[in-house]
Amino acid sequence: MKPHYHTPAGGLPPQTQLLSDRAVFTGAYAVIPRGTMRDIVTSRLPFWTDTRVWVIARPMTGFAETFSHYIVEVAPGGGSDRAEPDPGAEGALFVTAGQVEVSLAGKTHTLGAGGFAYLPPGSGWSLRNRSGAVAGFHWIRKAYEAVEGFGAPDPIFTSDQATPPEPMPDTGGVWATTRFVDPDDLRHDMHITIVTFQPGGVIPFLETHVMEHGLYVLEGKAVYRLNRDWVEVEAGDYMWLRAFCPQACYAGGPGPFRYLLYKDVNRHMRLGV
Repeated sequence: MKPHYHTPAGGLPPQTQLLSDRAVFTGAYAVIPRGTMRDIVTSRLPFWTDTRVWVIARPMTGFAETFSHYIVEVAPGGGSDRAEPDPGAEGALFVTAGQVEVSLAGKTHTLGAGGFAYLPPGSGWSLRNRSGAVAGFHWIRKAYEAVEGFGAPDPIFTSDQATPPEPMPDTGGVWATTRFVDPDDLRHDMHITIVTFQPGGVIPFLETHVMEHGLYVLEGKAVYRLNRDWVEVEAGDYMWLRAFCPQACYAGGPGPFRYLLYKDVNRHMRLGV
């Protein structure tokens, strides 16, 4: 079955719509439902043309600490020749709709829906939408933590379709992870993956660990355990989980439940401020 990737459509709800929604913001986790991603909550970025952005995570006290996460919409002809202004920032892109061209080190890579790119710090990449349709993609940014004796990671250009999912042990294949980055490559300090649960698949224990998480639901629906609460989530929803926030999930179907996942990895914990 061909995967589907939810992309925000923007717009505004009618004046008759009830204000009740599933949005939750706590000290341990946040849920940003798909219905909150409207025209009036978009942002613009310097050096980007015909582009708007939903910022769904940013470093701030009591929220994301290690990363920012944007959903980017680029109109035909739009994009940027100075995409990343911070030379110390690494980035990851995941395309959900349309087509973009990413240029780096004199080479241009075309990414369609399901396309993935890892962009090392200081790589001076650019992005353009030269197609005739609106393009949508996720852009995850992190301040790269260099380690003496390890060089910066190489660029990666691949796709969901070209990366076989790896079944989790003892799950019969109902829980699998698509890994865009080699987990044994210690040059990387963040991993971006796609987690897939088939109907009935579960995380069978309350995960409680040091990695901070950002999860964007690409497809399907499930009930997710966040700290002490069970919440319903569906395609287009975003979840942020603080380090050590207990988590689990149950995928009820009728189709696969898939989410794009960020987590920080492979570094010592900073001691003190």
